[in-house]
Amino acid sequence: MVILGATGSIGRQAIEVISAHPDGFEIAALAAGSDAAGLETLARAHGSPPTGLGAAAAIELARLEDSDVVLNAVVGAAGLEASLAALEAGKTLALANKESLVAGGELCLDAAKRGGGRIEPVDSEHAAIAQCLNNVAPDDIARIVLTASGGPFRLRTDLAGITPSEALAHPTWRMGPKITIDSATLMNKGLEVIEAHYLFGLPYERIGVLVHPQSMVHGIVELVDGSSLMQAAPADMRIPIQAALAPNRPRRELSAPLDLASAPALEFEETDLERFPALSLARFAGQAGGTCPAVLNAANEEAVRAFLGGAIPFTGIVATVEAVLAHHERSEAGNLEQLLEVDRWARRRAREVMRTISGAG
Repeated sequence: MVILGATGSIGRQAIEVISAHPDGFEIAALAAGSDAAGLETLARAHGSPPTGLGAAAAIELARLEDSDVVLNAVVGAAGLEASLAALEAGKTLALANKESLVAGGELCLDAAKRGGGRIEPVDSEHAAIAQCLNNVAPDDIARIVLTASGGPFRLRTDLAGITPSEALAHPTWRMGPKITIDSATLMNKGLEVIEAHYLFGLPYERIGVLVHPQSMVHGIVELVDGSSLMQAAPADMRIPIQAALAPNRPRRELSAPLDLASAPALEFEETDLERFPALSLARFAGQAGGTCPAVLNAANEEAVRAFLGGAIPFTGIVATVEAVLAHHERSEAGNLEQLLEVDRWARRRAREVMRTISGAG
């Protein structure tokens, strides 16, 4: 197994899962973005496999001949080229980098067809849906539903003046900063809707979202006869990671099972699209297709980075993405270089928009 983004939250939890199953997994290589010290520490602790820093190293290691599985836990659109490399090389891609499918879904599917690779979702929601769809005929599926915790501001009506520390205080999950901010705006759920479209081949009108603050039910499949299949588990990312790496469910308990008898009542709510318009923006971009999802993703990455750095307000994140999308002329996403150029344009445009937002603030 090759782990890309090894020093991040998902990468470290994946290593924990692998360490719990020494007879089933072996680390073939580790890669990280820039944390050289952290990467060296992990390598020493796990037999000193080959390591690499940066995007070029991740792409090279994604093709490593001596590996069967590539876990892509790189943050952001930087993970797209590594995903394509793994799929073209015929690897099983355990995908925690949702931006690969958001920005380059068609390219990833084409790469899998050409190279014989396949995608196993690591996101808790998509892993849940995949488990529910096991042995379900495609014609029996009415729609799928992704659940969202609602983030730290589910009950907050005024979203002005929110600080990065407030937005990073997620009520149920412990994740990296970028995905945590995306969860606070609900952009994360919008990105997951686009990801689900490519993973499961369903049109956007058959992909729903419900807010579920307890974060116990992670995905729902509604069937044509009116019944529903749900997957429930503790809010522990090691569970979907293991499901992606070992679908046969090794007999090792990663987390205490849900105590349903003493669990709080399970709540499900419709999303408030007026307070959290990011979800609508993502659906718009996904349905428009072509280069629009890549623009959405790139603008959002830049805006989240600016918010965390104190350059724009919390509400400026979605405002930036909306403005960039409004100025984008859609085209077909024909190849990787075209997508990369669109990505660069969207980031430049986002920085221009944010200078205006910052000046107005």
